[in-house]
Amino acid sequence: MTEFTGVKQPEFDTMTSKHTEAARRLEGLAQALHTELQSAGLDPSPAARLRQLAGRITTQAEDLRRRQKLVHELQRQKVTFGRSTPAGSFLEMPDGLESAKGLLDGTLAGRAALNAADGDAKALAELKKYTSRTGDAEFVKAFLGALGAGGVTRLPGSLTARLRDAMDHGDSDRAAQLSLQGKAALRMLSTALANGTDPKNPAYMGTGFLQDLVKEGRAEHKAGDTKYSGYQAQALIWLAHDGKTPFSKEFMEVVGRDVLVYEHDQRKGAWAASQDLLGRTFAGAQIPIFDLAGALGLGTVLRPETQAGRPGTRAGSSVVDDLFHAAKSSREASHALLDHTPAGWKESVLDYLLTTRWGASRYLNDSAPFNDMLVTATTGRDETSRRLAAEMTKIIADEVRGAFGRADSGNLEIRDRDTFDRFASLSYPLSRAIAANVDELSRLLLNHATFGQVAAEDMSYALALATSDDAGFEALVRAQTEHMRVALATVPPVGLDASNAERLGFTKSDVKEFDFDQDGRVDTADIKQFLTDRTVAEARPFSHIVEIRRQVLIAQGLDDKKADEALKTMVGNAIGLLPVPGARQVGDLATGAFGKLVSAQYDKLTGAAYDEIATQVAQQMSEHGPGLDETHRTLADNRLAVERLAEQMIATSMLNKGLFDGIGLERQTFAAGTPHTIKPFAEMTPQEYSQFLAWTRESGGSNDLLDRFRITFRESTEVDDYLGLQIPPGGAK
Repeated sequence: MTEFTGVKQPEFDTMTSKHTEAARRLEGLAQALHTELQSAGLDPSPAARLRQLAGRITTQAEDLRRRQKLVHELQRQKVTFGRSTPAGSFLEMPDGLESAKGLLDGTLAGRAALNAADGDAKALAELKKYTSRTGDAEFVKAFLGALGAGGVTRLPGSLTARLRDAMDHGDSDRAAQLSLQGKAALRMLSTALANGTDPKNPAYMGTGFLQDLVKEGRAEHKAGDTKYSGYQAQALIWLAHDGKTPFSKEFMEVVGRDVLVYEHDQRKGAWAASQDLLGRTFAGAQIPIFDLAGALGLGTVLRPETQAGRPGTRAGSSVVDDLFHAAKSSREASHALLDHTPAGWKESVLDYLLTTRWGASRYLNDSAPFNDMLVTATTGRDETSRRLAAEMTKIIADEVRGAFGRADSGNLEIRDRDTFDRFASLSYPLSRAIAANVDELSRLLLNHATFGQVAAEDMSYALALATSDDAGFEALVRAQTEHMRVALATVPPVGLDASNAERLGFTKSDVKEFDFDQDGRVDTADIKQFLTDRTVAEARPFSHIVEIRRQVLIAQGLDDKKADEALKTMVGNAIGLLPVPGARQVGDLATGAFGKLVSAQYDKLTGAAYDEIATQVAQQMSEHGPGLDETHRTLADNRLAVERLAEQMIATSMLNKGLFDGIGLERQTFAAGTPHTIKPFAEMTPQEYSQFLAWTRESGGSNDLLDRFRITFRESTEVDDYLGLQIPPGGAK
């Protein structure tokens, strides 16, 4: 415990009494001395110094009396913690009122929890009084200290056994009360356990407590006639986690990793038998270890209301799924669980979960816990997230590769529907992982690079699964849209030279790089050349994503002209209009066009994953009213939507880089003011915005750039090569 002082009794009471008496006598002596010195006409400063000493002793005596009162109250409640040493027995005494209150309430709550674990219904109701205290470190330490790892494990075990008994006897009122009180108790335990097992939290109970949780988790327990493993009971605490107090990486390293090894060792024989023909006939499915509520057939009566489960899921959850739920709220925790290879294993945890254990993950038909954890673990910008994203992409690509082939038409077909369906639930987390690392897609296609062990062919098969999910496809397009806007933002403004480079946020070496004709100044021709290069480079990953999506739709027997509402909305909301976060705003006309939309809030997004930036920028744009572009209403398919986005981005970038500065705006409906400037986009009507796009084509030459984008974007030969197809001529047009 922290902020505690060790004392011995009754010596402490004696010391307090004598200290108080000494303070009183010193004060009296100081007064008497002052009177004598003053009467004798002598300097009274010795009396003043004595009075200062008396004041310090008085303050110390008051502090000792305060502590004495706290100790007596704790003793009255029988809330004391002793420590034996060679010098005698000491009591740990709180230094402050809040610490004492936390110690008192935490101990009483722990006792109530222990009594509830023994079947005391009143104690379970008593426990509810303390649910708001789990943010108090002293409370948590006293609470978990009183419970111990054994009590933490026994309480959910007792709850489930009593619930099962109430349901078996048709006592619906008792069952309803136990369900309500049990959920509250489990939530309280979950928050307390997350705090108490985090070394960064002042409530940390130490590594010994974590090891005790493992010991209790592996042990067999009994509540009434019900026998269960400790992890089956502890899992209900993880399932109750609300995500607000994340479990630490240390918890996952010690407890979480052991849970996976425990289930592996307990189930490996049965799972191995279920893989051969005889096993599939007699052993049945690959069944995980259920948590205690699932094992007792309690359905969702102890499940938080926010986790009702989607239609079609089995009533119940597994120990490992509950662990995934606890891990998903923290990137560090999810990394600690997935980025690891247990001793004696030949595969990493991520590989094991996606292959060896995958049948068990599918058994309950509820992919949410695992998928949510995968999204948390693979969408960060840190090295571990990127490595896990690459590993997941490679594993899934290898698993689904055999599901696809070339149809007689030359298009993609699904040859092995069982394999496709087996991994279909991973399409969304896979798409999010790729979207967060969409820059790697460009490197694979443009530079023949690798993403971990992922080559361009692997990525293509991974995209075949990822783009089969509508929300996943939207995430990929949004991320690549953001990637293109960032790429276009790297182009310098017209007029950049050595004299203004620093003021505009560039270096002199940047001037040399972008001065294509080497005349010492970045002019319009230079800018158009670099815009062309960037535009063509960004069209290739767009082409790959959208063409593979089209092929997957064909393979599934769907209309390849399907126009996704999500992409139509993106175009309608003009997601390509906003300047890139962190862009250097220099164009004279651009200042008017972007208006208040250019602000520091976009700069704060710099460094986030592309898909995260795209989502936040889209939300910012939606706050400025309805979309400007009515053309989305007539879009025939995804490719037209992406081309419309590209047109918006190209026009915006040209404006932002100053390519339209100096061009007359007289008689243009989208301009206003004196002198004329372009209206803020959020204030334009759809007709005015359409006229603005036409003006950029006529005045600034955006037609050439858009044509270069369209030609590259409509080219499908790379998809042919990587997926072994022979897309019919004109099929990508």
